[in-house]
Amino acid sequence: MHELVGALRTYAWGSRTALAQLCGRPVPSAHPEAELWFGAHPADPAQVSVDGRARSLLELVSADPRHELGSVASAFDDRLPFLLKILAAEEPLSLQAHPSAEQARAGFERENRTRVPLDSPMRNYRDDSHKPELVVALERFEALAGFRDPRRTVALFDALAVPELAQYAELLAAQPDSAGLRTLFTTWITLPQAALGTLLPKVLDGCVRYLSDKPAGDRPAAAKEFAAEARTTLELAEAYPGDAGVLAALLLNRLTLEPGQGLFLAAGNLHAYLRGVGVEIMANSDNVLRGGLTPKHVDVPELLRVLDFEPLEVPIVAAEPVGGGIFRYHTPAPEFALRRIELAEGAPPTAVDRSGPAVLLCTSGTVRLLQGSDELKITPGKAAWISAADTDIHAQAVDGAAQLFCACVGKD
Repeated sequence: MHELVGALRTYAWGSRTALAQLCGRPVPSAHPEAELWFGAHPADPAQVSVDGRARSLLELVSADPRHELGSVASAFDDRLPFLLKILAAEEPLSLQAHPSAEQARAGFERENRTRVPLDSPMRNYRDDSHKPELVVALERFEALAGFRDPRRTVALFDALAVPELAQYAELLAAQPDSAGLRTLFTTWITLPQAALGTLLPKVLDGCVRYLSDKPAGDRPAAAKEFAAEARTTLELAEAYPGDAGVLAALLLNRLTLEPGQGLFLAAGNLHAYLRGVGVEIMANSDNVLRGGLTPKHVDVPELLRVLDFEPLEVPIVAAEPVGGGIFRYHTPAPEFALRRIELAEGAPPTAVDRSGPAVLLCTSGTVRLLQGSDELKITPGKAAWISAADTDIHAQAVDGAAQLFCACVGKD
């Protein structure tokens, strides 16, 4: 086992306080800090401390995949199949979706044939992998995820009482299925700027009225059925004025994760994280198709090719207790599995169950990792690389309770 130092990513939507506070660094940070990557992705691999020398985890795995990855090496082309992150969103991320494995391979080969540079901002596919992902909230976490049941969206339109939305409500009411959602989403995301400039202000006025009007029974405005959706629409419009993604966001499930809850997103699910801090695990990919709410490259035709328009029930993943303070998050992804381990003060060491290689990430307290006579302490924002050859790893809290996440290859 070796200490693993995450690669810090700075994006405009990141936080100047969240990651710095978590890692015990001065606040505020010089730049918005969005993600810490603990993986072997070529774009930004984490650094492993080996014999007092920093070495890229990508380099370490590539040099001896059989030792580092064990029996899973052949199944994943000698590559670590997952990427673990801490994500801190102060502002909304882009409206986006990820391709399926087949779509990713085809898109990557197509852009290679046309010689789009890998680092080009116009590139859609930076690798040949799909990107199923799971985020687990460390604090209250807000998101848009998956297309809402069209009948509920019709109810939202009716509640906003915007005459200009009537024709779209009728469209969905007549075809309350994936075909209706595809038609409406495509219409809105491709609206000419003049038409968008007329419709969007009317919708925003409707949101303001809806939140301002006194609800029945003298209940507070926050108790209104669609208050969160209306507020989010106004917030997105303020951050991205005149963006068609603001309208598109009206079609998505608006959800809140409480600490410990997870959100799983399979290929094709349109989503946007709004704010919060979480641990995120995904297949080892950086493929993103964007549809709006971003200054980055937006490719609407390609996004439409990968989107899944089937209405999605809110895809919250509950943590399943398995005993001993260990909780697991079930997903269908073969590339990864995630456990949350709550280590109580004064408790004996807990065995770390895993399949193959693993990354152990501390998110609170201090954790002592034990392997025979070897010991490694990690604090919040720090991690350890556990190769497939490392056996009998145990974890114990030091000076108070601690929280540890174990990322490994999927087996559930």
